Amino acid sequence: MQVRVRLGTGLARIADVPALTVEPPEGATVAALYGTVAAEHPAFAAPLRSALPVVAGAHADAGRPLLHGDEVALLTPVAGG
Repeated sequence: MQVRVRLGTGLARIADVPALTVEPPEGATVAALYGTVAAEHPAFAAPLRSALPVVAGAHADAGRPLLHGDEVALLTPVAGG
């Protein structure tokens, strides 16, 4: 199964690309996708802890199953003042 992962600003800076294509196992959930991304890109491990997953324009819970071709945006919190 292939899933496109759009990276929030903080993650995109680390990766130097705006998106990744990953291949989690069939039946993977959003939580499993985080594990796949962290395993393939160890520098993401810490920032992924605060990333918010968005699938089909809505916040996705960690247990949401993913389908082949899904696009998951991993948005990182922004602070400002």
